[in-house]
Amino acid sequence: MMKKLSIFPLLLVSAGLFAQTDDQTKYAEIIRVPELQKHLSIIASDEMEGRETGTAGQRKAAEYIQQFFKSIGLQKSKPLKGYQQMYPLYKDSMTSSKLMIGKTVAVYGTDYTSPVNNNDNGKFNSKETVFVGYGIEDKLYNDYAGLAVKGKVLLMMAGEPKRDGKYIISGAARGSDWSGLNKKLELAASKGAKGVLLINPAMSSFNQRASDASKITNMYYPRPEGAKKLSYAMISHEFAKNILGANTDAFIAKAKTYESFSTADYSTTKIKMSYAQKENRAITMASNVLGLIEGSDKKDEYVFITAHYDHIGTRNGIVNNGADDDGSGTVSVMQIGEAFAKAKAEGKGPRRTVVIMTVSGEEKGLWGSEYYSDHPVYPLDKTTVDLNIDMVGRVDTERMKDDTLNYVYVVGHNKLSSDLPIINEAVNNKYTKLVLDYKYDDPADPNRIYFRSDHYNFARKGVPVLFFYDGMLKADYHKPTDDVEKINFPLVEKRARMIFYTAWEMANREDMLKRDIPLTTQMR
Repeated sequence: MMKKLSIFPLLLVSAGLFAQTDDQTKYAEIIRVPELQKHLSIIASDEMEGRETGTAGQRKAAEYIQQFFKSIGLQKSKPLKGYQQMYPLYKDSMTSSKLMIGKTVAVYGTDYTSPVNNNDNGKFNSKETVFVGYGIEDKLYNDYAGLAVKGKVLLMMAGEPKRDGKYIISGAARGSDWSGLNKKLELAASKGAKGVLLINPAMSSFNQRASDASKITNMYYPRPEGAKKLSYAMISHEFAKNILGANTDAFIAKAKTYESFSTADYSTTKIKMSYAQKENRAITMASNVLGLIEGSDKKDEYVFITAHYDHIGTRNGIVNNGADDDGSGTVSVMQIGEAFAKAKAEGKGPRRTVVIMTVSGEEKGLWGSEYYSDHPVYPLDKTTVDLNIDMVGRVDTERMKDDTLNYVYVVGHNKLSSDLPIINEAVNNKYTKLVLDYKYDDPADPNRIYFRSDHYNFARKGVPVLFFYDGMLKADYHKPTDDVEKINFPLVEKRARMIFYTAWEMANREDMLKRDIPLTTQMR
């Protein structure tokens, strides 16, 4: 739903929100189509090999951004002693695994697999195996009601239930976090379970390729220290009969049609499992690239402007160049950084320190921004805002409105700080007059856009955020056809200038942004 500009921001403008002279207009004009085109033609070129995190292409892109930061006079981060914040990536491989149900020894790759991604070294055993449906505990649906599971092995189905064609928990066609496995394992661990056996209703057995793949991880960024982890094995439909007996086929049929389970559905069987893996620590490093414009009288407070410079790499020999996702955001923050650097060089620098940060690992699961938020270079309580730019180069193919060429989606405006929309709407009304569309701030948004880019890792720590986005989930999203030729550069220029104006005001106003809207359960 689109929100019209309110009269309140207009009154603030006339009352002196823009207390400084309009120096910002002069510096906003540094953000220009030719420079955006020049940088994007390099960032999104085949030479960068799709910029997949942990690859040579990602490192090439980081080096290009770092050299640009140096060339325009952005400062190194003193705590880092350079421009790049490095973080480690890992791979693990399995050395042994054994599973027994009663007296039956399971055959790896036929009866079960125990993927390295979710397993730790160790053993578990229990005299009782409890079937817990989908393994979900939520106010809208609870598989654990009435069940005592501490010290027991849990058997659960992959997925989550639906009702009337919609997922019960999300209330939409797209599932919730419960569709994955991690949240279920964390819940089972918190309840004191010994381990988990999983049945995938859509996978009755395992092929050799899947079995071999389960013995080694993809590259990953580890969870924070202390996160609970519980070992598990995925079992075949045939082998599940050793636990569920005659109920097996009926239970799997229910899960295939997303039906709810009764907590009375459970079985008791003795089980033993052992698991061992060899950890190959820090096989490579990835990086976030930071450059800063030091503030004047409020230099110990920070405005962050972020974008992710990674993409999905090469698939089947074809480079995914990621011109919109997120080459467009990357070159936007580069040019915004140049505008602030020019102002600083001419004695018009910001009061607060402005940090331009391009992160990697976004496509893998927000790795780089997660690492930064867990290992901040600058205090998060002194970070007034993160303005995140992820895809601002195209026009939403689903947006059938007469202002299609003059809009940007703004996400997060009604969360964490009531100052966010007041400032953003006011500067936009004065300078750029884009339509600010809040469609993706609807709590019923099935795409859950608020949780899917790097601003979220600032938000989860309480830092106010705004996320600027073009809405391109269709057409060329994550396809090799996301190329520079399809970028609307005049629109990128206008969107980037609007974000610069917003950052300028937030960097120069008297007070940091209020944090007057508390975190809610929707933040998870």
